[in-house]
Amino acid sequence: MMRARVLANIPVDKEFDYAVPPSLEEKVKPGVRVAVPFGNREITAFVIDVFPDDVLKDEIKNERELKDIKRAIDKEPVFSPREVELAKWMAAFYFCSPGEALSVMVPGGRRDVGVPAFAVEDELTDGSVELTGEQEAAIASISSASHAMYYLYGVTGSGKSEVFFRAARHVVDSGRQVIYLVPEITLTHQLSRMVACRFPGRVAVLHSALTASQRIDQWKRILRGEVDMIIGARSAVFAPCPRLGMIIIDEEHENSYKAGSTPRYHARQVAQKRCADAGATLVMGSATPSLEAWKLMHEDSGMLKLELPQRVGGGRPPVMEVVDMLRENRMISRRLEEEMRLVLGRGKQVILFLNRRGYSYFFHCATCGYEMSCPHCSVSLTYHKNEAMMVCHYCGYTRSPVTVCPDCGSLDVGYSGFGTEMVEQEVARMFPSASLARLDTDSTRDRDAMALVLEDFRHGKIDILLGTQMVAKGLNFPGVELVGVVLADSGLNVPDFRSREHTFSLLVQVSGRAGRYNDKGRVVVQTYKPGNEAVTAACAGDVDGFYDRELDARRETGFPPYGRMVNLVVRGRNKDKAETEAARLAEICESTVSALVRRNPGRKDLPEVFGTSSCPVEKIAGNWRFHVLLRGMSPALLHQMIGAVVRQYKAPSGIYMEIDIDPLHLL
Repeated sequence: MMRARVLANIPVDKEFDYAVPPSLEEKVKPGVRVAVPFGNREITAFVIDVFPDDVLKDEIKNERELKDIKRAIDKEPVFSPREVELAKWMAAFYFCSPGEALSVMVPGGRRDVGVPAFAVEDELTDGSVELTGEQEAAIASISSASHAMYYLYGVTGSGKSEVFFRAARHVVDSGRQVIYLVPEITLTHQLSRMVACRFPGRVAVLHSALTASQRIDQWKRILRGEVDMIIGARSAVFAPCPRLGMIIIDEEHENSYKAGSTPRYHARQVAQKRCADAGATLVMGSATPSLEAWKLMHEDSGMLKLELPQRVGGGRPPVMEVVDMLRENRMISRRLEEEMRLVLGRGKQVILFLNRRGYSYFFHCATCGYEMSCPHCSVSLTYHKNEAMMVCHYCGYTRSPVTVCPDCGSLDVGYSGFGTEMVEQEVARMFPSASLARLDTDSTRDRDAMALVLEDFRHGKIDILLGTQMVAKGLNFPGVELVGVVLADSGLNVPDFRSREHTFSLLVQVSGRAGRYNDKGRVVVQTYKPGNEAVTAACAGDVDGFYDRELDARRETGFPPYGRMVNLVVRGRNKDKAETEAARLAEICESTVSALVRRNPGRKDLPEVFGTSSCPVEKIAGNWRFHVLLRGMSPALLHQMIGAVVRQYKAPSGIYMEIDIDPLHLL
């Protein structure tokens, strides 16, 4: 009898054995997925080994009879020992199970289907662009592979993508593969079009807009070595390249490279691990690097900084102007309206950015002060006028709007604040003859809708593009001469130590969409906080100064990148039980630190425990949330401490603990 050893997508760090029925012996092999009985249910498992029973003859004498594998899902392996080893590293680093790590790597599709062909535009993809001296120097340096890591630090519009393409071409010509990561699916669409001609027939795309079956089809092509260039968002970092030579992380600073559910991996950390194992080069780039990358470039020797200080194609940095909205009583200020009319009158295009979807986000009663919140989350419901619904953006709960206060019966009720829907309505009223499109997750739920909007905007069929973060980064449209930031403050109001960094980065990035091919680019930033340093530094183009001041503040407080952080979140439907368990967890953390102190007397870099408190968003999807925040100057000691805590703390029924290593936010 043959047996198969498998990993399963469950939070248990254990391998399981199943019997392989004779009818499946030809189909069950390492690297395939199988359906197995687990308790009273059937789950998908990953086969990591197959061997005869007699190999373990001494170990299995007292073992209960093995359950049979039900069926094989794949006809050919969909992962290799490389992926298994990476999953085990992730399990150790992010405190998840190897099965959970492997399940997030391998797409869930089961059948092979075609992927839509790329729309090729030769003027963008023929690689005949004339390079600047800085670009040529950067390409030569990366191609020499004299360093393990490079950072391409260049202003928006400085031609970073062209450097990435030429460096990738060098790697591909040497017979190796390249993974090219972008933070947003919108950028995946644009990038796919740009590389289709340079690597004809040898490009694979991995992103969430593909069906699961389309993703597994691409995944298999990569595994078979039929692909030279892999393009995708965060999860594409796991592409099973047998000949990996380079990983490129474009817009490295973006939060979307960090996963929001277990395992909470960061694509940058996984990329570093993969490149180190494969002897590959890691190349990152941004106009607004993360503070972690900025510190590496300036204070450590592990990464070489390459600079592109000038825009290419005749573009100049846009003129940026701040409008104090305390003096306005409208969504679109008079100044922004004036600039929009001038630009549209010249036949050019406008991008409007607002990082808040929906129509309005706050329903309240002026009589009793009632606020309409989600019954499952401690957040206000957002009014979506197009759907005539109040929606929770955390759990998806919906309810119909009301005209009478549910608490006191008053008719003096209304909505406050505004989202992209309301701005869209106002802009359409102000500019009735202009064509307008909205790009957010509400307006582009169809997989093809987003690509269609971007193509229409690129070809001048749309005059004004309004959107959330989808329009803020990476996109390159020659006709855009004006960017309007409808409200710059939403990120500044977040109770998080990174809020200024994120706001600064977003403003610099969105401003980079204007005037990329001429000197007429303008940016109008509307804000209620015109004196905030993130706003003033972004508008002044003072990138270096802002980063240096922010690093000084982080150094003094011990926050990342000078200290490492871990966020332990305890959640459960019973508030008192969850709070009690969070306090118990904090006590275990404190006792673990005390033990470290005894074993390491005099050390100044031991972890700290900040106690327990409710999360800023205290309730999500019916679960009450409390967290214990840990900080340490020594990553090794902090990791050692978390390992000891995980071994000691066992959550009771109905309580769950989430471990977030190096959290990007504490909400």
